Amino acid sequence: MKPPTSSSGPDSAPRFAPRDLYATMAAAALVGLVGAASSSTFRALLFAVKTGVTGHSGGFVQTAEALPWWARLLLPAVGGLLAGVVLHSIKRVLPGLSSTDYMEAISVGDGVIRTRPTLLKILSALLSLASGASIGREGPMVQLASMLASVGARWAKLSAPRRRLLVACGAAAGISSAYNAPIAGALFVAEIVFGSIGMASFGPLLVSSVTASLTIRLVLGTEAPFGTSGFNLVSAWELPAYLALGLVAGAAGPAFLRLLWGSEKAFARLPFPAYGRLALGGLLVGLISIECPKVWGNGYSIVNSMLHSEWALGGLVVVALWKLLATSASFGSGAVGGVFTPTLFMGAALGSCVGIPLHAAWPAATGQPQAYALVGMGCFLAATTRAPLMSIVIVFEMTRNYAIMLPLALACVVAHFLANAIDSRSIYSRFLPSNPGAPAG
Repeated sequence: MKPPTSSSGPDSAPRFAPRDLYATMAAAALVGLVGAASSSTFRALLFAVKTGVTGHSGGFVQTAEALPWWARLLLPAVGGLLAGVVLHSIKRVLPGLSSTDYMEAISVGDGVIRTRPTLLKILSALLSLASGASIGREGPMVQLASMLASVGARWAKLSAPRRRLLVACGAAAGISSAYNAPIAGALFVAEIVFGSIGMASFGPLLVSSVTASLTIRLVLGTEAPFGTSGFNLVSAWELPAYLALGLVAGAAGPAFLRLLWGSEKAFARLPFPAYGRLALGGLLVGLISIECPKVWGNGYSIVNSMLHSEWALGGLVVVALWKLLATSASFGSGAVGGVFTPTLFMGAALGSCVGIPLHAAWPAATGQPQAYALVGMGCFLAATTRAPLMSIVIVFEMTRNYAIMLPLALACVVAHFLANAIDSRSIYSRFLPSNPGAPAG
């Protein structure tokens, strides 16, 4: 069957006869279960390797702060070197084979994700992440869940449309497992990859995503990743402030993407093989972490800190700038990972930088800075992914705070439209045929 030429429109997902519906939903649930198990396994391996290498069992920031300066400098560089060697070996050990990103497999491929090169890329991600790379772990988790779905679909000898749908279900399960966000996991694939929300595809995506989330909750508990309370809209007069935050995020989102893509192009021009570029990227992260160990990892713990404690504006700006440079170094060097959580970090920092002076000037008329950090996460995500509905829902699911929904929705929609007017490309444009002009890489 000829692969589709677009991921959007009514034909982006297969239509099933009623007699096939139960089998499709059962397969989606199985994919969700496997996706949750693979994500949990990857998370456990990541922390096991990090603990074994550093001798510290805490989070990445805690580990970096406990290490001597020379270890903070060298570990990311050595990890990047080893990760690059693994990537370099794909072309030498598996000539003619390359891994397919799950978005490509869904939107322009036939649902086939090759196993060996994909596993090597995931091993590379494990080495980079365990040594402190400033990038997210959700990327390899989603890729692993999608690959396993592809393997199962091929083993069952399913048609190409059904393979693509099950790979999409695997991606939804991976997102849901990473953030304990079942509805947002399904919306991520529907809004970004399929480009539409129709029950022919959204039903199986939701079943897979919910199954993954329920499984993760059985393993890790039911606590929200960024559990918050007490964030309320003080008055309707505060809405213009959140609208302004959406405008700021809408302008900052495309600039953030251009910085990442510019870093990628700069590293690509270096006369080094993959392991040389990744080692250099790791070395840059190590140099930054001597001054600011908070740049290690995906930024999850610092986002939690922004949402639950008071930050001085000057200190916050410094940490955000260092994190921006470290993430650009990791992403640009070619480290395998995601930028979803680093994007949430930048959004929380941006929102805090707006909320801190605003609340200091009008304490009785504005909410706490943490509320602006929360909204900033959503609108900055909308400005970089071009998926406002998913951005609204995932922030709600990660915090389970309904009181913030009105300003969150307003800021996300404003940020989306402004960012799209500035530059129609998203962070995922390179994988989607409906988004021409994405940077090569």
